[in-house]
Amino acid sequence: MYFSKKTIEPVQQEETPVWSCSQDQCTCWMRANFSFEDESPQCPICQSVMVRNTKLLPLLSNHTKKA
Repeated sequence: MYFSKKTIEPVQQEETPVWSCSQDQCTCWMRANFSFEDESPQCPICQSVMVRNTKLLPLLSNHTKKA
């Protein structure tokens, strides 16, 4: 019998807007389209202010709509 590895498709990535923690020691971040707040949310780990940034992340869509 012959077994071969299937070729894995590369994951599509794109520049994604994120919220990043403003503290240097904290590495927390979240996708902007998955956050509940539009204006600088608090970091869920250290309670600091978060700032808008971008990251190269795998493509992921949020199907929930904000009212």
